[in-house]
Amino acid sequence: MYIAEAFKYRYDFWRYVIGTLLVFVGVVIGQIPLGIAVFLERGMEIAEMTEGELMQVLDSNFTFFLILLTFAAGLGVLLLVVKLLHNQPIKSLTTSRKKVDWGRVWFGFGLVAAFTIIVTLIEYSVNPEDFLVNFQPVPFAILVGIAIIMIPLQTSFEEYLFRGYFMQGLGTLVKNRWVPLIITSVCFGGLHFFNPEVTQMGNLIMIYYIGTGFLLGIMTLMDEGMELALGFHAGNNLTAALLVTADWTAFQTESIFKDISDPTAGIDVLVPVFIIYPLFLFIMAKKYGWSDWKNKLFGKVEQPETIKLSEES
Repeated sequence: MYIAEAFKYRYDFWRYVIGTLLVFVGVVIGQIPLGIAVFLERGMEIAEMTEGELMQVLDSNFTFFLILLTFAAGLGVLLLVVKLLHNQPIKSLTTSRKKVDWGRVWFGFGLVAAFTIIVTLIEYSVNPEDFLVNFQPVPFAILVGIAIIMIPLQTSFEEYLFRGYFMQGLGTLVKNRWVPLIITSVCFGGLHFFNPEVTQMGNLIMIYYIGTGFLLGIMTLMDEGMELALGFHAGNNLTAALLVTADWTAFQTESIFKDISDPTAGIDVLVPVFIIYPLFLFIMAKKYGWSDWKNKLFGKVEQPETIKLSEES
C-alpha cells in the first residue's frame, strides 16, 4: 500500500509540520535569484509585478528558468527532509513497488503529451485566427533546453509534495485514504488561485485546477505509486510550455504558437474535468488492471502488523 509505506520510517506528524516549514523556506530561498535579477533591472517595482510582467522585463527564457529554479530549490529541500528528517528513501515516497516503474512514468507522459499536441493542432486548424505563429528557432531551441531540464523538476516538486509527502503524512495521521485525497487535491488547486489565468478567466477555472489535483491523486492511490502522476504532470506542463503561450498565462514562453483569443471560462473548463479526465483514468485502469476502487480511494490505511510488533517491543 502506497500510503502505508510511510509507516516503515519516522512518520510522527510533527516531523511533517517541520518538514513543510523547511520546504517553504527552500522555496523562498529559491526565489532570491529571480528577485535579484529583476531588482537590478527595475528596482523596487518588482513588488507589484506579476510573473507575466517579469517576463517582459527580463528575457523570457531567462525569467522562465529563474521561475522554475524556485521549484527546483523546493524539490531539493523536500528530498533532503524526507531523507534526513524521516529517514525515508525516495523510492518509498515514489512508489510501493520494489523499484520505480519508469514505464509507467513514460506512459503517463506520452498519454497527455499526445493528447495535448493533437488537440492544439485541431484548435489551430479550426480557429487559426486565434493563434499567431510565434516560432523563432534560436529562442525556441533555448526554451527546449530549459524546459526539458527544469519542468520535470517543477512538476516533480509538486507531485512529491502533494501526492507524496502530504498524502503519506495525512494518511498516517487520519488512517484513511479519502481525507488525504480531498485535502491534497483542493490544496493543489488552491495553489493556482493567484495564477494570471484565474484573473483573466474568473474563479470558475479553479474547477479545472482542483479537478486536476483529484485526477493526479486518484492515479496515485489506484496505482499505489506516483509514477503515472509524475509522468502525466511533466508531459502536460512540458507540451503546454513548448506549444502555446499567451499574455495572460503564468508561463509566457518562446513557444511555437501564441494564443491571441479572448479566453473565458465556460464549458471548456468542465469538459476536461468531467469527460477527458475520466477517459484518462479509464485508459490507465484498463492498461494496469486497477480494481477495488472503493477500498483504494475510501478505505482505511492500516499499519502493517510487523511494524506494530516492532514498535510495541
